[in-house]
Amino acid sequence: MKVQIPRRNIDIDQVPRPLFAVQSSTIAQDWEVEPHRHQKAQLIYTVRGMIRCEVENGLWLVPPQCALWMPGNVLHNAQGAGSTEAYCLFVDQHVVAGLPQSCCTLSVSPLLRELLLQATTFEPLYDEQGAEGRLTAVLLDQLVAAPIENLHLPVSDDARIRQLTEGMLSCPADKSTLGQWAQRIGMSERSLSRTLQQQMGMSFGHWRRQLHVMLALQRLTQGESVQTVALDLGYESASGFVTMFRKAVGKPPARYLAERNAAGQSPGGAISM
Repeated sequence: MKVQIPRRNIDIDQVPRPLFAVQSSTIAQDWEVEPHRHQKAQLIYTVRGMIRCEVENGLWLVPPQCALWMPGNVLHNAQGAGSTEAYCLFVDQHVVAGLPQSCCTLSVSPLLRELLLQATTFEPLYDEQGAEGRLTAVLLDQLVAAPIENLHLPVSDDARIRQLTEGMLSCPADKSTLGQWAQRIGMSERSLSRTLQQQMGMSFGHWRRQLHVMLALQRLTQGESVQTVALDLGYESASGFVTMFRKAVGKPPARYLAERNAAGQSPGGAISM
């Protein structure tokens, strides 16, 4: 993957530095980046809007003030809905111990955020022995220490599980039981339950709740009301949806999004990528 900066193109895998950061331009319409991979690990940090990435056998959402970490050589794509603004950090994962070895969503602290924003101002061949090199070392330490958030929806290459996934994505309010879904996709209830545990690492009920959280975040960040989202996802009331959301992420949706929107302000000086 090549990242375009003013007046030149740079192959990120050929930048001989521990990290290389860029800010994307603000995009006011839906967009998609085709599946690709690169040797360096990547952090996608969302300032505004929601970014959705499919990475190998998982679906990830990156809400405001969160970041998706992907190790190097992982096939992935990215999609944005509506107005989005994000930063990308490309990291040589061999330069520091303790970086995540698998894909995960990270919570970005104010310090990590400011370090990341500052890194986007560095020239590609910044002085590793100077102030920029020292800030880079602190940034990497903060990246290692960043807490993981559970915004992951496992998916599967199994055609029948894919059929289940697409069916539930197309109609998330469908309250069909495990047995009813099993019959639709040509499996026994016991076999479907066992397959979900083996391939997804969670029960059918847990998987469906996780799907609802991710779909809700995608819509809430676009300004839809909790009441509308709750009803569209099949909940009898907003309170029932809020209870589910709080159990899943530890906070009600309004507080969860308010904290992220208040965590930082959108800086200027965008670099297109």
